[in-house]
Amino acid sequence: MRLWVPHDQRRPQPEPLRTNDVRAYLVGLALWVIGLAIVLGMLATPLAFDPVRALTTVALGLVLGIVGLIVALRARRSAHPRRAFRP
Repeated sequence: MRLWVPHDQRRPQPEPLRTNDVRAYLVGLALWVIGLAIVLGMLATPLAFDPVRALTTVALGLVLGIVGLIVALRARRSAHPRRAFRP
């Protein structure tokens, strides 16, 4: 196994896969909302767990997911600019 391959012997890089990042972030956010419902349901039971830590984890997951969704939406808009309206 060689760690360094000369440039002329390298294989070409594959084309990047097309993904739907917005859908992935929406699925992730839906899972965090389900997690929030579970944590809130656990608050009504006498289970021994740290609710502050659990709620903080869910809140951070939701915030990061929303930030990622905004970034993905902006990237989608910049990649596919809207056409000018022509009557």
